[in-house]
Amino acid sequence: MSSPGFGGATPTVIRDAFMAHARAYRTAIYHSLVIGVLSLASTVYMLEVYDRVVNSRSMMTLTMLTVAVVGSYIMMEMLELVRHGVLSSISVRVDKQLRERLFDITFEARLRQQGGGSVQVFNDFKTLRDFMSSPAVTAMMDAPMALVFLIIVFVMSPWLGVIALFGAMVQVWVALNTESNTMPVLTKANRAAIDAQNYASGTLRNAQVIEAMGMMGNVHGKWMDKQRNFLVLQAQASDTAGTNSAISKFIQSMQGSLLLGIACWLTLKGQMLGGGGMMIVASTLGGKVLTPLAQLVAQWRSVVNARDAYQRLESLLGHFPPKEDSMSLPPPTGLLTVEGVVVAPPGSQVPILKGVSFGINPGECVVLIGPSASGKTTLARVMMGLWQANSGKVRLDGADVFTWNKTELGPHMGYLPQTVELFDGTVAENIARFGDVDRAEVERVISQVGLKETIAALPFGLDTRIGEDGAMLSGGQRQRVALARAIYGAPRLLVLDEPNSSMDEAGELALMDTLRQLKAQGATVVLITHRTSVLPAADKVLMLRDGLVAAFGPRDEVLAALRNAQTRQQVATPNALQNTGAAA
Repeated sequence: MSSPGFGGATPTVIRDAFMAHARAYRTAIYHSLVIGVLSLASTVYMLEVYDRVVNSRSMMTLTMLTVAVVGSYIMMEMLELVRHGVLSSISVRVDKQLRERLFDITFEARLRQQGGGSVQVFNDFKTLRDFMSSPAVTAMMDAPMALVFLIIVFVMSPWLGVIALFGAMVQVWVALNTESNTMPVLTKANRAAIDAQNYASGTLRNAQVIEAMGMMGNVHGKWMDKQRNFLVLQAQASDTAGTNSAISKFIQSMQGSLLLGIACWLTLKGQMLGGGGMMIVASTLGGKVLTPLAQLVAQWRSVVNARDAYQRLESLLGHFPPKEDSMSLPPPTGLLTVEGVVVAPPGSQVPILKGVSFGINPGECVVLIGPSASGKTTLARVMMGLWQANSGKVRLDGADVFTWNKTELGPHMGYLPQTVELFDGTVAENIARFGDVDRAEVERVISQVGLKETIAALPFGLDTRIGEDGAMLSGGQRQRVALARAIYGAPRLLVLDEPNSSMDEAGELALMDTLRQLKAQGATVVLITHRTSVLPAADKVLMLRDGLVAAFGPRDEVLAALRNAQTRQQVATPNALQNTGAAA
């Protein structure tokens, strides 16, 4: 089924996922038709009581009619439950079908630093799932039976049919007016709410900085501005929707009484089919013609919210088409080649890396140096396959790192980002990358990075929960735990971005020992640093400047060339100043 504004002729991922269960929707619609028929039970009961029981004074007839109407009510409620269960089961099946893909897309969007990489995706999906079993959808399913009721009213009296049709047209106008007046405002309100929520989330992540530097008042004021904007827009939309909902209820109530009065007048004139009892039937059926429309108007906010969620999800899914299955590749040996890589950050056309090329053999350690903003961290992300190069390739054993299935490649890669990220769980779980914990391997890597005594001092050792982002650990301890995670499982390629930025002297000695062991194991290591203390472990040095390779080669040759260049510059500068003074 399709809701207003929820789809067009072009097939879409979300729409197709729901439409794959068309048979279940048909079942729900069939139940709706039977529910519509059973909803007449009260009217028929009232009519029969007046026409039969009052005239015949038969208690048996009254008893049988009462049993029949109670049975109808029970059956109607059971069918309502079944219909709701069918719609809910569709939502659950669609959730199973799409949730993994949505999680992967959200993760990928965050990696590429594009829109959509937030928990709002899951809020939107929940909104859509809940909507598919909401009163708005059941009102749409009840609409066909409302048309049957309208036809019956026309058969009873064309005049009553015209009045009922006119009331339905007014209800449609109210619904369209609600759409045109509330949809743009509600859409803006939803966006403002998301903006305020994201701002609050960012504030909580940086609570310590905000508190330490007295920024709370300013941050709170900015959040309040965003929240006020959301509340004003929401109130504006709610006022319009509330007014239209009141008008809709007034029309529905008035039409029932109006139809009853006109039916009575037609009966007195002898122009009413079926006599006086049909007055009540005509009034009831006329009201039921408007019921689905009135429910839609009352539920319009949920319709707009669901449509906004639908459009955001479709836009996100459109930007991230399903990945094609790639052929399984053998484990890499660690031969890394970077071929003319040009990279611009997501959303920008200005390249950070401008044709970087070099190669590293298995077992080599390359120290990557360069001034700030020279492209070192960008190169690290490209080498790990996190960002795609605009042109050029990063290959590991000849295979493109970006397109390599990360589930297969990940265990053979080690990455220590500049900003250490740990997760709520035990020390062992974090080191073992939240897979099956190999205790012997965990013990090996914590010993290798010099963490054995630190972890032994924790309350439960390796089974100590470290809290969100490793809150229980110091900065240096977090960095070493992240280093242990990077080398867990003996990966073939490691990229370490400023691995010693938070380490003390003991930590740096442990890092040097770790680098020597990694080289002995045949691992390829790229180490980004501003500190010279790790240079003795390097086989080669790669220097970036302005996104270009300024120097690359054996460590001693590159360092000697850099020293000579620096000496020449120091000599040239005084001479230039002296010549300038002489000219003056």
